[in-house]
Amino acid sequence: MKGISTYQYLLDYRKNVGPGLFVLLDPDRKSISELLETATTAEQNGAAALLFGTSFLSGNTFHESLQAIRSTVTIPLLLFPGNSSQVTKNVDAILLLSLLSSRNPQFLIGEHVIAAPMIKHLQVEVISVAYLLIESGKITTAEFVSGSLPIPRDKPELAVAHALAGEQLGFKLVYLEAGSGAKHPVPSEMIRSVKNELTIPLIVGGGIRSEDGIRTAVQSGADFVVVGTHFEQFGVSQLRDFVAALNG
Repeated sequence: MKGISTYQYLLDYRKNVGPGLFVLLDPDRKSISELLETATTAEQNGAAALLFGTSFLSGNTFHESLQAIRSTVTIPLLLFPGNSSQVTKNVDAILLLSLLSSRNPQFLIGEHVIAAPMIKHLQVEVISVAYLLIESGKITTAEFVSGSLPIPRDKPELAVAHALAGEQLGFKLVYLEAGSGAKHPVPSEMIRSVKNELTIPLIVGGGIRSEDGIRTAVQSGADFVVVGTHFEQFGVSQLRDFVAALNG
């Protein structure tokens, strides 16, 4: 990554390597040693990047965990913040999420206004993300905390319109999110419909628990696939297989 931005790294990765796996690390769900094990295994087995953050932070090891991970791995470490209180300089870039599927101003722009002076002071790279919650068969933490309705899973045209609005507003990535521990992943028809209309990279996450789930997301058009809960519940023994599944 020497000499290039983290965002350019992601663009180059997609162009030169292919679809990538993002491994999500939630500091509220695992100990520091367990997070480190997942992070190092992810790097050793070809993950494109690590995401770090949580929708609802209740523990007190956030910064300690982050510093330990950053001092150990070399692949990009991206902040995936639930709100402005999670902003930190100890990452390669911040995924600045605007919850475009919501009509709650706090997560559309309110948290961003609070975070903006801190981010400028810290001089951390920002990657703006059009973040869309997709109905997953259960109420997820992200849905509950944000007080927003997800896009119905049988309405791909709504997802397309929101994603296009994000691209037209200048966002650098679109993220279709079924939510942590989702009952169902984002439907393949929705992924395909959104990807067909975008020129910026598409991230898909939530409810992906198997190699087949990875393949389905990628074959439908996902540029990057996020997996977190599965590794939290079952460990990292399948990480290599999940990365291999990105290419069929």
